[in-house]
Parts: sequence; structure tokens; C-alpha cells
Amino acid sequence: MTRTTSHRWAFAARFRRGAFGWKSALPIQRLKEALVEIRQIARADPVLAADGAVALLEKLSPALEHVDSSSGAMGTAVNRAIDALVPVIAGVDVPASVRMRWLERLFDALQDDPMPYIEQLGDRWGDLCTSPDIASLWADRLLPITARVMGAEGLGEHFAGATACLSALNAARRHEELLALLNGARLNWWGYRQYGVDALIALNRSAEALRYAEASRGLNAPTVAIARKCEAILLSSGMMDEAYRRYAIEANQATTHLATFRAIAKKYPDRSSDNILHDLVASSPGAEGKWFAAAKDAGLLDLAASLAMRGPTDPRTLTRAARDFAQRKPEFATACGTAALHWMAAGFGYEITGSEVLDAYGALADAALAAGMQRDQLNRRLRDQFAAVPGHSFVATVLAHHLSA
Repeated sequence: MTRTTSHRWAFAARFRRGAFGWKSALPIQRLKEALVEIRQIARADPVLAADGAVALLEKLSPALEHVDSSSGAMGTAVNRAIDALVPVIAGVDVPASVRMRWLERLFDALQDDPMPYIEQLGDRWGDLCTSPDIASLWADRLLPITARVMGAEGLGEHFAGATACLSALNAARRHEELLALLNGARLNWWGYRQYGVDALIALNRSAEALRYAEASRGLNAPTVAIARKCEAILLSSGMMDEAYRRYAIEANQATTHLATFRAIAKKYPDRSSDNILHDLVASSPGAEGKWFAAAKDAGLLDLAASLAMRGPTDPRTLTRAARDFAQRKPEFATACGTAALHWMAAGFGYEITGSEVLDAYGALADAALAAGMQRDQLNRRLRDQFAAVPGHSFVATVLAHHLSA
């Protein structure tokens, strides 16, 4: 086996305790570089790479203790790093004594995590153990404190090893014991109960697992995570229609409306884009325009044009569409350009400038010309459109010279 202690990792010097200041950009970049370094070593020496992954996880929280995590960017980067590093550690075949030393080091790191940054590591403890025997040893070790903290006498205490214990119980196949522990917990907290869902699934009790997950809903419960777990249960049981009807929209919420649509479309390939989009639009009354990009991306241009006028839509997105489709689909581009100016005049769009108004008008004029509309006809239509806007219109002022021609 490789002698890991003799290797000098470049990241080690960069991740000293308190190495980073308030801003998160540099530590995020250094973390990406560390992951690249470990991946490169893993090609030739997986055991050395695993030891490096352990070393990096040990160093993360102390090095990041002064970094501002309020935006979530640092936490997201660390969680992604954990997702990348756990398979590196779990995927190598090493003697049990080596794995136990790694786990001891990682458990110490979990205790030295005040922010916390690496608490997600506990969720993966069963994976890191790699065998039921090692997982059972850790479960026995952590169970007394976990049971006390979770039970009626816990009094709000926190134990950084609680989720590691629950994960280890599942990995050790001690599912009934885990369920009994959860049933005696004083809190109906999804952070714990998700392990009960996994235990019931492992026991081939999927219907009960679904009910157990649904019963975890409540004040401050992570509804998206619960819906995602319920959806996965139904999908794994081949119940596609029920999974879609009950959970698809809630379970696949993403950072943008377009990303949400794509996630659902990918997961449910038998459903038409038109059907999915109509369901999404119906699920968010008053926000119809936010689905414009998804409809455009799906090639549903008539629906996209309709959505652009049914609810506020980002004017810049509409201007780009008008420009991109001016020659290929001039009628659609004309609708987009008209909607862009409409929402600008209505006050939507972040810090819209005069040049952006002119860009929208130029894209609209090109599209209208390609669609066979004369410039004076377009200008008359726009004058009527702006006349209907109450008060002084910034857009009308910027375009006054063009519309008077």
C-alpha cells in the first residue's frame, strides 16, 4: 500500500486555520484547485488520493472560519466538494484499520466544525464505512449520545455525530433499530426522519415509507426535499403518473423556471413539453411570464408569445428573443419585441437604461420589417400602446424621436 504520509499536497499550505478572510471568491477557487489536485492523483494512486481527500476535509472548517457564508456560495461549494470527495474515500479497497483511522480523523473534523461547513459529511457516514461491520461499530459508538439527544431528555442539545449514527445504522442494516430510535424522538424533524424513510425502503415497505415521509411535513419542514423523496419512491415503484401528479412540480424546483421545466421534462420523457408547461403555468398564477423562456426553449413559440403578455417577463430576455428570431420567426419576434417595450414601460426590469430601450425597439423594428409591417405602421401601434400607460413613460420619452418619424 502507498505510504501516504510522505506526499506533499499543494492544498495543505493553502488551507491553514484562518487562512482566508471575509470574501468567499478566493477560498472557492482554492477548493476547486484542491479537487483537481486530488482527482489527478487518483488516476495513478487512488489510496493516496483518498488520504488527501480526508486531509482536505479535515482542513476545511478551520481554514474557512472567517469566510462570509451568508450568500450560501461558500456552503454550496463545500457541499459539492463533499459530494466529490466521499466517493474518492469510499471507493478504495484498504484494510479495515486504515479505514478506521480515516473515519477517526473525519469524526474529529466533524467535532471541529463550529460554522458548520462539513456537517453534510455525517449524512454520508454509512457510505464512508463501506461495510456493515464497520458501520455497526460506529453505530454502537454513537448510539448512546444520539439516543439521549434525540429523546425526550435531549433538552435541545446538539450532537454533531447524530446523523452519522443514523446513517451508520442504515448501512449496518439495523433498520428496525433505527426506526425505533426515530419513533422515540421528541421532534418530527426531517433531518432525522429521512433515514427512517430509507430504512423502510430497504425493508421493502415502500407504501409505508411514502406515508412516513408525508407525515414529516410541518412548520419549517423542507417541503422540496420531502417531495423529492416521495417522488423517488413512486418512480422506483413504476408509478409514473402518480409521481407526476402528486410531486413533479414541487420536487423539481430549481434556481430558474427554465431549469425547473428541464428537470421535469428529463424525468418524465413520456409527457409532452406542452402538457408539462401548461401544468407549470397553472401552478403559479400571476407569474405566467416567468415561463416564457421554458416555452421558447421547448419550441412552443405560440405559447411563449402568449405568456410574454400574460404576466411580467424579463424585458432583456424578450429583447434577445426578438433579435434571435427576427429573420427565422418574425411574427414571434415581433410579439417578443412588443412585449419587451410593454414591460419596460410598465416599470419591470432591473435598472433598464435608455440604450436597452433602443435595443428592444431596434430588434422589434427588424422583426416587424421581416414580417411585412411598415415602419410607420409599427410606430403608430407603439404610440397607441404607450398612450395607454398612465403617467409619464420613460420608454416613450426615449423613443419619442423615433415614434414621431
